[in-house]
Amino acid sequence: MSVGSANVGQMTIPADNHHVIQVRGARENNLADVSLDIPKRRLTVFTGVSGSGKSSLVFGTIAAESQRLINETYTAFIQSFMPSLGRPDVDALHNLSAAIVVDQERMGANSRSTVGTATDAYTMLRIVFSRLGTPHIGTSGAFSFNLPEGMCPRCEGVGQVSDIDIDQLVDRDKSLNEGAITVPNFAVDSWYWQIMANSGFYDPDKKLRDFTEQEWADFLHKPQVKVKVGSNNFTYEGLLLKVQRTMLTKDRDAMQSHIRAFVDRAVVFRECPDCGGTRLTAAALSSKIDGVNIAECSAMQISDLAKFVRRIDDPGVAPLLAGLRDLLDSLVEIGLGYLSLDRPAGTLSGGEAQRVKMVRHLGSSLTDVTYVFDEPTVGLHPHDIRRMNDLLLRLRDKGNTVLVVEHKPEVIEIADHVVDLGPGAGTEGGRICFSGDVPGLRASGTLTGRHLEHRAGLREQVREPRGQLSIKGADLHNLRDVSVDIPLGVLTVVTGVAGSGKSSLIHGSLPAREGVMVADQSPIRGSRRSNPATYTGLLNPIRTAFAKANGVKAALFSANSEGACPKCNGLGLVYTDLAMMAGVASVCEECEGRRFTPEVLTYTLRGKNISEVLGMSVAEAHDFFTSGQAHTILGRLRDVGLGYLRLGQPLNTLSGGERQRIKLAIHMAEKAATYVLDEPTTGLHMADVDQLLALLDRLVDAGNTVIVIEHHQAVMAHADWIIDLGPGAGHDGGRIVFEGTPKDLVAHGDTLTAHHLREYVGA
Repeated sequence: MSVGSANVGQMTIPADNHHVIQVRGARENNLADVSLDIPKRRLTVFTGVSGSGKSSLVFGTIAAESQRLINETYTAFIQSFMPSLGRPDVDALHNLSAAIVVDQERMGANSRSTVGTATDAYTMLRIVFSRLGTPHIGTSGAFSFNLPEGMCPRCEGVGQVSDIDIDQLVDRDKSLNEGAITVPNFAVDSWYWQIMANSGFYDPDKKLRDFTEQEWADFLHKPQVKVKVGSNNFTYEGLLLKVQRTMLTKDRDAMQSHIRAFVDRAVVFRECPDCGGTRLTAAALSSKIDGVNIAECSAMQISDLAKFVRRIDDPGVAPLLAGLRDLLDSLVEIGLGYLSLDRPAGTLSGGEAQRVKMVRHLGSSLTDVTYVFDEPTVGLHPHDIRRMNDLLLRLRDKGNTVLVVEHKPEVIEIADHVVDLGPGAGTEGGRICFSGDVPGLRASGTLTGRHLEHRAGLREQVREPRGQLSIKGADLHNLRDVSVDIPLGVLTVVTGVAGSGKSSLIHGSLPAREGVMVADQSPIRGSRRSNPATYTGLLNPIRTAFAKANGVKAALFSANSEGACPKCNGLGLVYTDLAMMAGVASVCEECEGRRFTPEVLTYTLRGKNISEVLGMSVAEAHDFFTSGQAHTILGRLRDVGLGYLRLGQPLNTLSGGERQRIKLAIHMAEKAATYVLDEPTTGLHMADVDQLLALLDRLVDAGNTVIVIEHHQAVMAHADWIIDLGPGAGHDGGRIVFEGTPKDLVAHGDTLTAHHLREYVGA
C-alpha cells in the first residue's frame, strides 16, 4: 500500500464543507424572509401548527428548487414533456442534493395499475413464473395482463366485464321525438339525436316498445354504416355500441361528473366469466409453481406470498428471488403485509400510497439524496409508527438527508434536528420559532415544545347512549361476519392497526343510511378556479353584500363571470405554452393576479375591494363580516381549525386533512344526525387536536352521533366508547377485539391499542 493512499481517510477537501443545506431569504406563500441551515445526512422534522409554513419551506422551496434545477439539466425537447416549475421566491439555496418527494397523493386510478405493478413485485413474479412455471408457456409477457399475449381476450386484462342496463338508456314508453333516449348528449334536437331520428331505420314517432325485432336491433346494435340525411352523409351506429365506444372506454375519473353519474347508473360490472377476474389468459393460469398459479400468488396476502416465495429455491433465478423476497419483506415491515399484489392501486388510501412509494426507495442503491415526506404516519396505529420510524432512520443511515413534515410526538422524538415554524398560522406564521435538537425544543417554550409531553386525559364521566346503530354480518374485504352496535348520541372511536378492517366496517356499512354524513379526505372535484369561498357557498353572500353596497349587479364580483379580467379570464395567471419548452404559468400583467377588471376593483365594501376580501384569511374575514350568512359560514370554517386558509386559495393546494375539515364545515349546516369522520387529526398540530376534540364534543352535545376512525391516542382517550378491530391486519384482522369505554380498555384490555393507550395515559 502506498503512503499516499494510507492517508486518504485523514484528507480534508473543500467538498467536506457542504454539510448543511443553506436557505436564505425564503418568502414562498407566508414565509417571512426565512433563513436557516438544515444538516445533511440527518433526519430533520419540521413542526408547527397547520398553516405555519412547513410545506411552503420544505415542499414549496427546498424540494421545488431541487427538482427545477434537475429538470433544467435535460434538453429543451425532454423538458417540453415535463411539468413547468417556477422558481420559488427565495434569495438563495446552497448545497441542495437531488430531492425525492414521497407524498400522499393517491396513486393513479387507472384500473390496470395494481400494488404489484406499482412496486415491480409483479414484474419480478412474472419472470420467476416464465422460468420455473410448468407447463412452460413462454416469456414473462405471457403472464402480463397489460400485454396482448397475457391478457384475457374477453375482458382485455381488466378482470371485469360490463353489462349495460338498457332501461337506463331509454324510456320504452316514449318515441324518439318524445325524448325516449335518456343518455347524456342525446337530447331531442342534439346532433347525435338528429342522426338517429333521421336515419330511416325506424319511425321517430313510434314508441320504442312497439319497435319490431329488426327496428330494435338497428336501434341498439347496428354496426357503423353511412346514412344520407338530406344532401349530407353521416355515420350511424346503434345506441348501445355508440355508448360503449364514446363513454365506457374512458377512465371513470376522467369523465365529466354528469357522464360519470350516468355510467354509474347504467353500467353493471361483474367478474369476467372467462378468466374469473384474474385478468389473464387460460395459458397463463395453467402454468404453476408448487401447484399455485400467478393469479393465486397475486391474490395472496403479501405476508403469505413472502413465505411462499421463500420456499422457492432455484439457482437459475436466485438473484431475482432474493430481490423479490427483500421487496415483499419490506412491504410487510412497513405495515402493508395485509395488502395483496392484485389490489388496484387507485383503492389505496393516501397513507398506504405513500408507504408503497417508500418501499421502492428503500431498495434503491442511490445515496446522498434528499427524501421529503409529508406526514408519513397518516393512517398508522401507534404500533405501526414504530416501524415507520425504523424505516426513516434506515433511509438516513444509508447516507441520505431525510426531511419530514410531521406532528406526531413519536416521530419528533427520533429527529436529529427539529425546525419549528409559527408562532401561528397564515400571516401569523412563517417564522422560525426554534431550530435545534429535541431536548432544546422541549426547553424552548414554543407551542410545539410545550405540547410534546401534553396528554389528553381519559373522560371522568362518559355520556349515556340514547339507542344504537346496528351493523349485522359485515363481511366486506377481511371482515369476518362482524356484528356490532354503535351507540347513538355519543363520541365513538373505531381503531385498530392499519389494515384491521376499520374503513371496511364503517364505510362499507354506514354511508348509505339515512341521516349519516361522511366527511373524508378524498379530493374535492373542482377546477383550478375553485377555492374555499366558491366551494362553501360563501362567495354568494359576499357578492350580494358588494352589489348592495355599490348599487351594481352581483355577477360583477365573480371571477368566473362578468367581472373577470379579460386577459386571464379571471384566473389571475396566464398559462403560456412555449412549444418545445415547458409551459409557464405567470401572473397576469393586466390585473396583476387580482383576477378582476379595474372597474370592479373600484367598488369597495367597508374600504376593501373584492380582491382584498378574497385575499383575507378565514379568521380575518370572520372579523370583517360581523353578521349574516357569511359570518356563519366563516365561523364554521374557523371552528374546524381552518382559520388560516385564504378565501381565494385554490382547492387543489389543500391537504387531505384540510379537505376533510372543509367538508365537515359544510356538512355542519345540514344538521345530520350521525357524522362519520376518517382521521380528522390528519395535518393537525398537537395544540390544534384539543380544538378538534372541543368541536367533536360540541357536535355530540348538540344531539348528534359522532363516529371517528382514528389512531390518535388523544382522540381515543377522549371518546365515550371504543371499538377496536384486529388483532392484526389483513386476514389476521377483521374481528372486533374490544368494545367498551376507554377506561375499561386501559384497565383490562389486552390488544395492541390497549398497550399503547395505557402507555399514553401513563396508567
